[in-house]
Order: sequence, then structure tokens, then C-alpha cells
Amino acid sequence: MSAKTSRFTPRPGIYEVEPYIGGEAKIPGVAEPIRLAANENPLGASRQAIDAYAGIAGDLHRYPDGGSTLLRDSLATRHGLDPARIVCGNGSDELISLLVRAYAGPGDEVLYSRHGFLMYPIAAKTAGATAVAAPERNLTADVNSLLAHASEKTRLVFLANPNNPTGTYLPDSEIRRLLAGLPERALLVLDTAYVEYVQASDYSDGLKLVEETGRVVVTRTFSKIYGLAALRIGWAYGPAEVADVLNRLRGPFNVTRPAQVAAVAALEDQTHLQHSVEHNATWRAWFAEQLARLNIRVEPSEGNFVLVPFADAPAAADFLKSRGIIVRAMAAYGLPGYLRVTIGTETEMRAVVAALEDYPQ
Repeated sequence: MSAKTSRFTPRPGIYEVEPYIGGEAKIPGVAEPIRLAANENPLGASRQAIDAYAGIAGDLHRYPDGGSTLLRDSLATRHGLDPARIVCGNGSDELISLLVRAYAGPGDEVLYSRHGFLMYPIAAKTAGATAVAAPERNLTADVNSLLAHASEKTRLVFLANPNNPTGTYLPDSEIRRLLAGLPERALLVLDTAYVEYVQASDYSDGLKLVEETGRVVVTRTFSKIYGLAALRIGWAYGPAEVADVLNRLRGPFNVTRPAQVAAVAALEDQTHLQHSVEHNATWRAWFAEQLARLNIRVEPSEGNFVLVPFADAPAAADFLKSRGIIVRAMAAYGLPGYLRVTIGTETEMRAVVAALEDYPQ
């Protein structure tokens, strides 16, 4: 039933929301395609996390701990944080939506960087707020641009650092300059989903800013480097008053028990995490070198993916599909001339290079 013929009228602006569409996972006629469209960890989850998940199969009739207490305590110990100010969610997507619901509505503005994560404008629009996109510079968030687009209506500023899909980041000094220039009523949300992959020496995960300023919330996820995307679990760390508000809004059992148990086990397996970091650094660099050999530019990235420009990106994506390889088109992010390629296994990355060697540029 279309918007025009529906008997039930949603709030104004709902039909303006374009539903988020995740990376493709299937190619007709291909039994097991190479899936490099969703920035998943190619090494999978920690064996300890998998065993912990399997170990509670007999307790599926029990409700989870509504406060994710053990997981929050584990996160607090690992990162030196106050567990009372940690809020766990059904992926960091839920926490992003809750923050917008809590602090923005009709007449308010939610500011983000032009090529930032699509969930920011989606969450803003579903809450009735206005999404404001600040232009970037060289595919990187521009502090001057963000400040120029901030106003007294700005309630939230979302900054993915490093950013998805560009892979670029802002150093700690620029984050602090941004925060200093924002209106006092604006809450800065640092989405650090790819923080574990960052190698830049001037990068900061933002957790100290939470403590120092009381105006910052940091979100993180277990979907990327920890390889628990199927379990949908993320967490936020912020001022006590923000944690209190999020706990009032979230569902009472928003994080499943299997997710909590697996996440605690994943945190304990730092060997797997380090292996994942090293694998990504090695094959991200190798892939960039190989594409340079083919006269294909790769944008600098601090994530587990790279952004690659093509004269005809849709044609390049279709060509790779013909070779059984799925990557992510970027038109929805305002980057129609780019494809985003997740760093996969050695075999997968070699297959992409072999395919592109045959691609008629």
C-alpha cells in the first residue's frame, strides 16, 4: 500500500526516509560468492566467543540480564571506564537511534559529515529532526565546514572516526577544535566502530574526552573486529546523565544473552584481536600496492576497507560480480564513482586483484 492510499498516517517526514540497505550477500548462480561488501572480519569470531555462544544453548528459555552487567564490567575493566556510564545496545545502530530520539525532534538539527554513515540522517528523519550534512574536504570531515553548519538548533553532531565509507579520520587535535567551537547544547557523538584498526599515531579513541568534557558520547561495536555482526551488539560510553537517559529509552532486554556471553569471551581473547589487526594492516597495504600496479588509485584508509574510484563504478561492480565477488557501491553515500572493498582473506584479496587485472579500464 502506497503512502497516498494508506489508511494510517505516520508522522510527517517518515515517507522521506530511505530505508537502510546493507551490503549484498548473494549472486544468482554462485554458491559461495566472495563477500566484501559489509566490512566483516574475514577471520570470523574468536574461538572462545564461539564456544561461549554454543555453551549456553541449553539456557535459551532464560531471559538475559537486562543491564548487561557482566559485559559492562568487562568493558570497564578492559578500557578503564566507569561501568555505570556504559550502555549496551542491539548494535551501535540502536544506540545512535536512541541518542537522536532522546535529544532531537521537530525543529532541531542533527549535524554530520557529508559522506558519513547513513544511519545518522535516517535516525534524524525518523525522529522528526532535520539532518544537516556538512561538506567534506578530500573525503575527510572538515571541522571548519562542520562548525559553519552548526547552529543553535544543533542538538547532536555525529562524527564517524575513522569514517565509513571513506576510511579517513580526524586527529585528536581536530576533534578538540570541533568540540570547542560547537554550541554548548550540542552533544558530540564519536562513532568509533573501526577504532581497533587505526594505526595513525595522532588518533584518539575519544574516551578521554568523555571524562574531560561531559559533552561527548563514544559508540563502539562488536560487529567489526570482534566478528560478532550476527549477534548485533554495541556499546556507548558517555556522561552519567546521558547513560541514564539511554537506559530509560532502550528496551529492557535489548541485548540477548548469547550476545552478552560471546562478547565477554571475545574481549578476553586479545590474541585473536591482535591477529585480526595484523591481518588487516598487511592485506590492506598489499591490496593498495597491487591496485597501484594496475594504475587504480586507492584512497587512504584506517578501517578494514578501502574506497576505490572507477570511471564507471557500477560497471566495475557488475564485472566483479561476474567473477563471483561482491563489493559495495557508494552512490547512496553521494559517491557514485566509488566502490568500497572490505579487506578479506588472503585468497579473497588475491581473487579481487586477479579479476581487476582483466577489467577493461
